[in-house]
Amino acid sequence: MQAASFLFEVAVFAPLVGFLVAGGFGHLMGDAAARVVTIALMTCAALSAIGVLGFETGDVGTFAVPVADWIHAGRFHADWQLRMDMLSVSVVAMVTVVSLLVHVYSVGYMAHEAQPVYRFFSYLSLFTFAMLMLVTSDNLLQLFFGWEGVGLASYLLIGYWYDRSSACAAAIKAFVVNRVADLFFLLGISLIFIRLGSVSYDDIFAAIPYHVNDTFQLFGTHPLLEVIATLLFIGAMGKSAQLFLHTWLPDAMEGPTPVSALIHAATMVTAGIFLMVRMSPLVELAPVTRDLIVLVGGTTSFFAATVGLVQPDIKRTIAYSTCSQLGYMFVAVGVGAYQASMFHLTTHAFFKALLFLGAGCVIHAVRDEQDMFRMGGLWRKIPLTYAAMWIGSLALAGIFPFAGYWSKDAILEAAWMSGSTMGHYGWVMGCITAFLTALYSWRLIFLVFHGTPRDAHLNAGAHESPPSMLMPLAVLSVGAVVAGVALAPFYIGARQVAFWNGAIAAISGHDIMAQLEETPGIIALVPTFAAVAGIVVAYVCYIASPGIPVAMARGLRPLYLFLLNKWYFDELYDFIFVRPYRALARFLWKDVDEDVVEGIPEGLARLTAGSAGQAVRVQTGSIAVYAFSMLIGLVVLLSTMLFTR
Repeated sequence: MQAASFLFEVAVFAPLVGFLVAGGFGHLMGDAAARVVTIALMTCAALSAIGVLGFETGDVGTFAVPVADWIHAGRFHADWQLRMDMLSVSVVAMVTVVSLLVHVYSVGYMAHEAQPVYRFFSYLSLFTFAMLMLVTSDNLLQLFFGWEGVGLASYLLIGYWYDRSSACAAAIKAFVVNRVADLFFLLGISLIFIRLGSVSYDDIFAAIPYHVNDTFQLFGTHPLLEVIATLLFIGAMGKSAQLFLHTWLPDAMEGPTPVSALIHAATMVTAGIFLMVRMSPLVELAPVTRDLIVLVGGTTSFFAATVGLVQPDIKRTIAYSTCSQLGYMFVAVGVGAYQASMFHLTTHAFFKALLFLGAGCVIHAVRDEQDMFRMGGLWRKIPLTYAAMWIGSLALAGIFPFAGYWSKDAILEAAWMSGSTMGHYGWVMGCITAFLTALYSWRLIFLVFHGTPRDAHLNAGAHESPPSMLMPLAVLSVGAVVAGVALAPFYIGARQVAFWNGAIAAISGHDIMAQLEETPGIIALVPTFAAVAGIVVAYVCYIASPGIPVAMARGLRPLYLFLLNKWYFDELYDFIFVRPYRALARFLWKDVDEDVVEGIPEGLARLTAGSAGQAVRVQTGSIAVYAFSMLIGLVVLLSTMLFTR
């Protein structure tokens, strides 16, 4: 057990050391040394995490690794220790492996940067450490530390090219939108401590059965656990870019492509899913909140897929697919299939990192161009990238036997077998999204790699990426192919109870996972048929008859603009929040601050200065003037005295 604890600590803290060394001494040691240090430490972290995963599968159970005393104030206690159970260990292994591959990929991708890149590699390591802090937390306050840490790291990485105004604006937008959601998350943590008496997971889970019938008074009477679960879910909506709090995610594409891969595959957006699964003993007893989760998740998956259909930018298309896939994961949480949610989170990490890094190879090949309508015919120029994008797209679409097939279908089967109205809503939205996902995925492939080159200059100079970029693609391609079939028995199959070993809620009568094998055959096949239909439609529209999309965009122009402008959420928020806030800020600045707060003191100062200026004129320095003034004063004095008599 001591060996496992030591390896676990190495896996968590090695990226922190990499950040401190590269960030603190990178300007002295240079880019090459900073790259070597961060990659070497990430390698140690990944190998250690895999080693701990081997220990944990040996039925170790839940174990706390003490790090330090932290906060002891009155009855509030929060120690710093790492929670080692199958849930945290499996995510740590996934995060460290994907992050290592992103670090290696970044060596080639950032090779042509004019400015030193040691700062970039240090930020990648900081991002990884913050996510590891989040998933290994043993209490909600420690989780919140990691939660805010990934927010800070994402701000630094999205705005890495700080000389670009668009990148700075995107970084600020991500930071602000997440702060809105984090307020609700913090309220949820506070309410848990006030009513359940602790922020420690073990204490919370032990106290939950005694508070099932408790209520909370706020605009009426509500079940306490429902209020807490809803507050936590709103916090998760921000991090995992669900509908209404999703607007930051597409703009995050302003950062370098390796950042996009890390945010979308292994960190940041998966944090909300992890929170819901970690708090599954509480969420499981909040049925209204679970219905809300299904509603938001299913709607988000559909919304993002419709927007992905018309995006011209290669990275934004893949970004909306992330938003959509996260919707699937929330549907699984809502119907109680937490294991299926974690399964899809894990397989998604492989194929989504593959798609983003593949897109980075395309961008690298065509001189940083991201507009798919300027590409075309690239498969002969970059065949290895082309093959990787096919593998990633097949996994994303859920085509057998690729990774996405096993995890996504498990979610949809669980949604159907839940038997609830909301569960069936999630299944319908999921099946429609499966069709749309395949359609926009092969739209991307056909626009980028097939047809005639639309920009001869770009096509002529296209070239395959260096080995440092292709090697991570090869590793991720293997994961996108075999991760589903290899992990299915442990995550959702016959061995899943022993595998999770109590890390995920298992309440009697609520185990939806046991019902998956009873799913009717036709229901299980619908998502695959939908995906194949999407591929066929994409072929017809973009290879066989490429004039169809153009005609549809013209004939259905209002709908086309509605989707192109992302359902006008940005414009709506600008009208509802940004403009009134800006007008209020300007009023407080100009009318209140400058005219009142600063105006009154400045007016008095001007009056004093004017009076002093007039008084100065009397002081001429002439004795004759002074004598004359004294004479006038004497005359006035005598006249007054005579008058008063």
